[in-house]
Amino acid sequence: MNHYPLWKNLLIVIILALGVYYASPNLYERSPVIQTSAIKAQPVDENLVAQIGEQLDAAGISGYKIVQENDTIITKFANVEDQLKGKEIISGLEGYKSALNLRTFIPEWLQNSGGKAMSLGLDLMGGVYFLMEVDMDEAMENKYNQIRGDVIRILSKEKISKKGIKWDDGKLLVSFKSEELASNAFDKLRKQISEVGFKQRNIDGVETLVGTLKEASISEIKNKSIEQNISTIRSRVNEFGVSEPIVQRQGADRIVVQLPGVQDSSEIKDTLGSVATLEYRAVNMDSTQNAYQIHQSGKPAPLGYKIYFESDGQPVLLSNRIIVSGDQLIDATAGINQETGQPQVSVRLNSIGAKRMLDFTKDNVGNNMAVVYKDRELIGTDPETGKKIYRPRETVISNAVINGVFSDRFQTSGSMTTKEASKLALELRSGSLSAPVEIVRERTIGPSLGKENIEKGFKSVAAGFVLVLVFMLIYYKVFGIVANIALTFNVVLMVALLSLLGATLTLPGIAGIVLTVGMAVDANILIFERIREELRLGTSPQGSIKAGYDKALSTIADANITTFIAAIVLFAFGTGPIKGFAVTLSIGIVTSMFTAIMVSRAIVNLIYGRKRKLQSLSI
Repeated sequence: MNHYPLWKNLLIVIILALGVYYASPNLYERSPVIQTSAIKAQPVDENLVAQIGEQLDAAGISGYKIVQENDTIITKFANVEDQLKGKEIISGLEGYKSALNLRTFIPEWLQNSGGKAMSLGLDLMGGVYFLMEVDMDEAMENKYNQIRGDVIRILSKEKISKKGIKWDDGKLLVSFKSEELASNAFDKLRKQISEVGFKQRNIDGVETLVGTLKEASISEIKNKSIEQNISTIRSRVNEFGVSEPIVQRQGADRIVVQLPGVQDSSEIKDTLGSVATLEYRAVNMDSTQNAYQIHQSGKPAPLGYKIYFESDGQPVLLSNRIIVSGDQLIDATAGINQETGQPQVSVRLNSIGAKRMLDFTKDNVGNNMAVVYKDRELIGTDPETGKKIYRPRETVISNAVINGVFSDRFQTSGSMTTKEASKLALELRSGSLSAPVEIVRERTIGPSLGKENIEKGFKSVAAGFVLVLVFMLIYYKVFGIVANIALTFNVVLMVALLSLLGATLTLPGIAGIVLTVGMAVDANILIFERIREELRLGTSPQGSIKAGYDKALSTIADANITTFIAAIVLFAFGTGPIKGFAVTLSIGIVTSMFTAIMVSRAIVNLIYGRKRKLQSLSI
């Protein structure tokens, strides 16, 4: 009557054993570490490991451990104080950068089988928090410029001449000399630019096409701008080797960045919001069009050209046509030019950029090509809104002769320092932001606070767990012991699943675990009370056990399903900590159903199932 087949008992044992195995990585303590990597063409090898070790020994720091992981050196310290001392020493290594972090060292054999420690949120691990706002006005301005360029390209291809083109208060106005030209342009543009709705109008006697961005297009532009910025920011964070970063959208135009374990945010902060990129442009080689004379005279630049300035203020006349830009770069590394000794950035282009560069250099060997570095500078704050005001900054960092034909691989060097070259390479590798972002809120949580939160959270779980165990043991005797064993495995399985799924545990997540502990034992109480009721009705002990588990199942399932639905709703509509609570709650519901019904039943079967002449139950 109360007997599981062998296969079911083996299945339960295997699941519990796997739970213990994959929960075990969380027993390894997180240690303070320093991550060291090269910022230019410097070797990361055994010699660097030995050099770091010698300097730490000379400073009297002991108990450290140094390991090399690919192109990064990880130095583990016994405590935070030694870590901070080590940072001062390692930061002095020329050509290398270092970052403070917290790291769990799990045995390699456990990692190879998929074992990993549970991810901890910012409130538990400490670190830095940024709330970034995307400049949607700039995103729309970029889109306006792109559409304007597309219109000019289409009209030029179709050989339709125009009088003028401009954006005015969100409307694209394209004027023509005749109604026929306007009608031809209308037919071509409405077919090829679907995101803009065009209408043909006569404005002050001039035939004009009026284009307006569709509402769906505006929404898509803003969503894509957020998504691209999230992707770019995530790539930039990954360049710093931050473990378990969180980069997610918040609201219509904001991005939340959480970097657990990071204790030094200054370098990351500068890089996250950088909009810097490069543009390669042709230099006007006509000796009669001297850039200095044009600039001094105040006259406009020749058609198709624009005056730019080098870092020393020297004017340069460059073509409006961009050969390639940062969008076509797929890799960039900083280094030193062996011939000149200057810092340089070696870049690699995608197929589109490579073809453009190849076509240009074929026809322009002996001419000059300039590299324009584009970013922005802070000029003040709006007194009404409090927002920071920036202006674009374009600087020619290189103006060199094209000595040969090249396409996808080449070097850019010029007026930049080693640090600037390294920073530029990082920004180019991770891609450019689709629109500028501004850090509107920044918060730093120290590791001591995170440690305190972990200790308090652990104590709350332990206290609730122990009180439940004591109550069940006293009130339900042997069956209480069974419930306690099932409850212990429930917590182990929860931790294992959270670790395997890569879920991030936060303080609200710990609250979800505490709540699940109470809910898990509630299922056993329903079963045990049903068994008591059956015994009072005169049912045999074996029959009472069977009836208790069978009849209580529907009630337990109903209660847990409704709670699971609530957890799904919280996850779907919540953000940040609420999602963390929902994840732990939903996982806890699944594991508690398994342990309260199957695991406890299997244990009860082992204790009482083979006793045919059972007279009483210890319940």
